[in-house]
Amino acid sequence: MHTDPIFIIASAIAIAVLLASAATHKLRAPARFTGQLADYQLLPQALVRPTARLVPLLELAIAFALLVPASRSYAALSAASLLALYAAAIGINLWRGRADIDCGCAGPDQAQPLRPVLLARNSALVALALVASVAPVARDLNLFDGFVTLAAAAVALLIYAAADGLLANSPLLLKLIGR
Repeated sequence: MHTDPIFIIASAIAIAVLLASAATHKLRAPARFTGQLADYQLLPQALVRPTARLVPLLELAIAFALLVPASRSYAALSAASLLALYAAAIGINLWRGRADIDCGCAGPDQAQPLRPVLLARNSALVALALVASVAPVARDLNLFDGFVTLAAAAVALLIYAAADGLLANSPLLLKLIGR
C-alpha cells in the first residue's frame, strides 16, 4: 500500500512530538514516573526503577527515528508497539478494577485516572503511528507540501491536546455540573 508522503510525514511528526513530550514529562519528574509505573503493578519491584529510566530514553529514540526517513517505518512500528503496550497496561488494570490509579498520560502536572476511553485514545494513536509506517508514493515535495504537512501535524496535535485536556478534566467537569 502506498500513501501520499504528506500523510506519512505528518503522522510521523505528530507521534514524534507526542513521544518526545511524554519523555520530557518523565525525565522532569523521574520519581513521580517511577511511582506511576509501580502503581500499575505489572513489573516486579526490582524492575520498576530500571524500566522507569529506560522508557523515556526509548520514547526519545523512537521520536528521533520517526523524523529520519530511513528509519521512519521501523520507528513507527516501534511507536505503535509502545502505544499498544501502554494500552495493554491500562486495560489490564481496568480489568483488575484498578481505575483509581494515575495513568501517567498527562505528565507531572495533572493526574488522570484510568478509564476505558483511554483505550480508544491509544488505539487512535496506534493507528496514526501505523500510518507513518506505510511506504510513501515517490514524488517531489514542494514548499506548499511542506506547509500542508506541518499544518496537518499541528492539527493532529491540537486535536490530541484538546481531547486529552477534556479527558483529564472530565471528572472535574462532571462534578461541577452535579453528575
